Amino acid sequence: MIWSDYLDIILVAIVFYNVQKMIRTSAAARIAKVVLAVVLISWATEEAELHALNFLISQVLAVGLIALVILFQPELRRMMDHLGGVSLKKLINPEKAGEEVDYVVSQTVLACEAMSREKIGALMVFERHQPLDDYMKTGTIVDGLASEQLIRNIFFPKAALHDGAMMIRDGRIQAAGCVLPLSESNRLSADLGTRHRAGVGMSEASDAVVVIVSEETGTISVAVGGILKRHLAPQTLERLLQKELGRSPEDQNRKDGIQQLMQKLMGKEEKHHEK
Repeated sequence: MIWSDYLDIILVAIVFYNVQKMIRTSAAARIAKVVLAVVLISWATEEAELHALNFLISQVLAVGLIALVILFQPELRRMMDHLGGVSLKKLINPEKAGEEVDYVVSQTVLACEAMSREKIGALMVFERHQPLDDYMKTGTIVDGLASEQLIRNIFFPKAALHDGAMMIRDGRIQAAGCVLPLSESNRLSADLGTRHRAGVGMSEASDAVVVIVSEETGTISVAVGGILKRHLAPQTLERLLQKELGRSPEDQNRKDGIQQLMQKLMGKEEKHHEK
């Protein structure tokens, strides 16, 4: 094997890893299931020599791409927006992405600690795998580094954008003053206001991690998957955000698997040259 073979293997592994991560979202999964079902039916009818049915399926496949574009136009647009926002450095250098997570978590914790002490309300949404572009469009584009000072300035009571939600993607504040869906869950406490219901609603509608600071009590809360965790100390908040936003053990195992594969291939190549 030559160096181009190693490069080919690495690029294929990266593509497969990011494709499987992308289809975790319900919208992308719907598209993948439809495509897979049609392909499997086509193969099965051909193997079973069901010529009439196979002919019909082949006609569906002939116009399938156009049909998918029409039927799943909103989902495809969100997927393309997400792919366009993936930075090359994040794909080739996951360690750098980990450093960005550490930075944004530390700055968020510092800002929440100060706002909790001063009883300043805040609502911060951290995008994960599922793109949140539609919600970002309801606010004002910021596109700034997520620093403690900028977070506190945006949520300052007299600031123009303090009432809405802040959307954070890849360590940057993409938008502020955004409108979120309210949760209709009857499990939520009656004393929770609009800010908390919006945070829980966002976590129900997506895989985002939402941090809320209460304006009345200064309490720090986090909503994930429709579950609200309240009365968090800054240290607990930091650990929780690191766990939810950092590289998961599953991601680390995939990375280790790729590295082990490359080491085996390199070892075989060295033995081949020795011979």
